[in-house]
Amino acid sequence: MNGGKSILACVLLAGSAMAADEAPGWLREYATMKTPAYPSKVPAVVLLNEQSVTVEENGRVTTTSRGAIKVLTREGRKDARGVVSYDTRSEKVRDFRAWIVRPSGETKKYGKDSILDIALAPNDVYNEVRARAVSGEGDSDPGAVFGYETVTERQSIFTQFEYRFQDYLPVLMSRFALTLPAGWRPNVVVFNGNIEMQTSGSTYRWERRDLPFIEEEPSSPSIAALALRLEVSYVPSGNARPMMGRTFTGWSDVARWMAELEDPQAVPDEDMTQKVRALTAGGGNEFDRIRAIGQFVQKVHYVSIQTGIGRGGGYKPHPASDVFKKQYGDCKDKANLMRTMLKVAGIPSYPVSIYSGDPTYVRENWPSPHQFNHAIITVKIGDTTESPAIMSVPKLGRLLFFDPTDDNTPLGDLPEHEQGSLALIDDVSSGGLVRMPVIPAAANRVERQTEVVLGNDGSITSKVREQAFGQSASGMRYRLRARGNSEFAKFIERWVAGGANAAMIAKVDTADAFNEDRFDFNVEFSAGHYAQMMQNHLLLFRPPMLPRHGAIFFSDAKRQNPVVLHAQSFEETVQVSLPSEFKIDELPDGGRLDTPFGTYSASYSAKDGKLVFQRKLEIRAATVPVEQYGALKTFFERVVGSEQAPVVLAK
Repeated sequence: MNGGKSILACVLLAGSAMAADEAPGWLREYATMKTPAYPSKVPAVVLLNEQSVTVEENGRVTTTSRGAIKVLTREGRKDARGVVSYDTRSEKVRDFRAWIVRPSGETKKYGKDSILDIALAPNDVYNEVRARAVSGEGDSDPGAVFGYETVTERQSIFTQFEYRFQDYLPVLMSRFALTLPAGWRPNVVVFNGNIEMQTSGSTYRWERRDLPFIEEEPSSPSIAALALRLEVSYVPSGNARPMMGRTFTGWSDVARWMAELEDPQAVPDEDMTQKVRALTAGGGNEFDRIRAIGQFVQKVHYVSIQTGIGRGGGYKPHPASDVFKKQYGDCKDKANLMRTMLKVAGIPSYPVSIYSGDPTYVRENWPSPHQFNHAIITVKIGDTTESPAIMSVPKLGRLLFFDPTDDNTPLGDLPEHEQGSLALIDDVSSGGLVRMPVIPAAANRVERQTEVVLGNDGSITSKVREQAFGQSASGMRYRLRARGNSEFAKFIERWVAGGANAAMIAKVDTADAFNEDRFDFNVEFSAGHYAQMMQNHLLLFRPPMLPRHGAIFFSDAKRQNPVVLHAQSFEETVQVSLPSEFKIDELPDGGRLDTPFGTYSASYSAKDGKLVFQRKLEIRAATVPVEQYGALKTFFERVVGSEQAPVVLAK
């Protein structure tokens, strides 16, 4: 488990020349299959996605996977690949073969020198989790069919499987088969659709045909929330013989198992104790003491360390004293370290298992550690401390949630992709999953003050002062830290140019008020001919000169997927010093929009040769169904239309 983004961050290249070889019968059959006509935006089609799992009485699991992908466009060549991941201690790849069948019918087999063995995550210290991969991109002209077959063996640490019937590509045939020992039966949960189970003796099968292309659209839910997937737990019935592997019948079982792995690792040593005393020596309230420890842990280097997964190591943190000494660890190590340091300070806390990257991923009806890929922490807090990241949990009290891996998000805030997610407090008293807090729009806001001097020739000089709070601040903070001052200044230049063509930047200043969860920046710029001269006596310009950061626009008439909206707020006051030769001839109406998705207001006023424009947009956190897309699109179109309306000056 780790908080980083894993799975193949590199480009795989096929090997050198390969000896010609016959493809197996199953691949030849699929290679000659006639496929439907797809739109040009569909790069490839999966002809076959198949997995067969056999579980033996001793707990050994053998998995055979087959895949066949037909390339439809040049962009689809990258989809001609096969990947299988494995743990070097508990799992082995018995066989991995791949072929290309070209449109002419010529077949090439990939040799062992074309199959790469790579680290699953590029920042692993110990590469016990690895992947075998082969790519046919260099051989795959449109019409080619890439096929692969893998066989793996492993000893599972718990009796569960997950099977995804598709990714974004359309699939003609996808099937999963599970063969269990006598006396064992599957408990099945299907997400994002329905599918019937077929039974033949001790083998259970699920099959779907003609799954459609899932288009990637702006602000869509993740593929895990859209594509059909199967979650299977196999449990004993009757006089079934015992099997290696943990069986979970409810979330309390999962919490207990996680606590068994984590609790023994939270033991402080003397060096850690001294450090905690130094960090909290200044006194302060409980929030200040928690923050001091949290910021120390945030500075511990994030390094993915996946060791001994077959024995639970993928979920088991390293001893806190080791992480403290070495000053590196992954998400569960950092959460465990902070928990241990808080223990020294006399502050109770609990580890939390969560899914990073998609608040909708975890589902309540499948109790499984498989649903988590990240670890954070929650801290027991007193009644006097207030924060939008606090919630009350029965039996545990008021809890403050915090992610010590995200060093751009301070205590009191939560990463956007964790808000509203179902998470598990790894304590037997937790009572099951909890719904993470959702930070209100007012705490995730941008406030902007813009002063403009408009010349008689339509040129402008402008000063912009902006303050970002919450996740808006975290995004700016991340951009500055990741790219440095020079690249951040270039980002600001591009942003300004998006509103004022050919703008010349005179100054960019930044200030990170991390403890206040605020990020400030100032920019000064000028632009010639911003206002448009008409008939030598009219001057037209738009007061909102600069766009909102991360503005949402929906141009497509129709939508395939729901729209995910995150709570955010933006407000700006623009003060324009008008040119001496012109007076206001016409002002836009302004007004207010109030919808289930959010609110927007705009107003204009003029006094003493100055025009004041004010706008405010607040978006509510929601997942908007496709049926409401038209109304959502209309809301944003009216916002854009309001901001595009010009002020007209006349001589």
